[in-house]
Amino acid sequence: MVRLLFITDFTESFAYALLRGIIRYSNETEQWVVCRMPPAYKKRLGMKGVVKWAKNWGADVVIGQFEEKDNVNLFLKNGIVVLAQDYKKKFTTIPNITADYIKTGRMAADLYLHKGFRNFAFFGYKGVCWSEERCDGFRGRIEEAGFGDHFYLYDKQVIDNLWYYEAEELRNWLISLPKPVAVMACDDNQGNALIEACKSAGVKIPSELSIIGVDNDEVICTLSDPTLSSIQVDIELGGYETARMASQMLREPSFKGNNIVLQPKKIVHRVSTSAYATNDKEVLSALQYIRQNLNKKLSVNDILKEVPLSRRLLEVRFKKVIGLSIYQYISQQRIGRFSEMLLDTNDPIQDIAFKLGEDDAKGICRRFKELMGCTPSEWRKQKNAN
Repeated sequence: MVRLLFITDFTESFAYALLRGIIRYSNETEQWVVCRMPPAYKKRLGMKGVVKWAKNWGADVVIGQFEEKDNVNLFLKNGIVVLAQDYKKKFTTIPNITADYIKTGRMAADLYLHKGFRNFAFFGYKGVCWSEERCDGFRGRIEEAGFGDHFYLYDKQVIDNLWYYEAEELRNWLISLPKPVAVMACDDNQGNALIEACKSAGVKIPSELSIIGVDNDEVICTLSDPTLSSIQVDIELGGYETARMASQMLREPSFKGNNIVLQPKKIVHRVSTSAYATNDKEVLSALQYIRQNLNKKLSVNDILKEVPLSRRLLEVRFKKVIGLSIYQYISQQRIGRFSEMLLDTNDPIQDIAFKLGEDDAKGICRRFKELMGCTPSEWRKQKNAN
């Protein structure tokens, strides 16, 4: 039996997703027992007090939101395996449960670039590794696309005051942004806070300001008004890998472990990112029709039945807004939906293709490889292994 002391903020879904992965590992191997401790208790006891408590309880493993000043080596001196959940800075002496934050930021940027946005902003924390790296990935991709001069940053939030922000200063920043603007929030909590600030500032979502968060906390995202789009990170798999590695560290004291790097999985689309950066009603109509019919095979002629323009004129206007031909955009979006379904189910690839209206599974597999650089089965195996 492995006894885990978990010190984190249990008001967020991240902790429970991580625990689901640990439960899965426990069900497959040996029994794990968990004690949940809020960070406020660590602050009150101090590290020596927490270590004493952990020893008395018989903890084998500790996972926690630690700060740089916390002497985590006290756990090691007492024979307790310890891992840090990224909070402000990464540790060098113990493994970190971290993520590919750069990749997550780039994923958000690609979404907005495909939607035709030309103004971009990031809303996050200063001095917090996961926020700053997500910003670096987001900004870097925007600069690569040639829009570095149209990037705006608000990082005056202090993570120690999670539920507080300077309302007037934030409202003024939101009002000052050129519209329409695409904003990445460092996480879902901040995305929700931004939505509420927009209401106070009179900024319309999503027509004037589009927002995406990170972690896909369904409670926060679905109870926001409007609902908040978010990047889903494979936290549960990270929990499984954390438990597996911690077990090895217990069996082999010489093994010091490695960082657990969570991977962004997909974008969960909701109302907050439903708008495109254009006033062209015909292009918006075409985009809406494509979005609503991605689960069936589409052609350019299908779109023309819905939009009262000649093919040539629609193609010109569509490419001006999106940067792709209608055919390229449809193909790209359907491959995106196909890739999501590959991860959401264990169904055979041919069955998934049929669900998308593809009578010839080989055709969509060929297009998938052209776009993604590998076959659907290779991609699925790679993602599930991360």
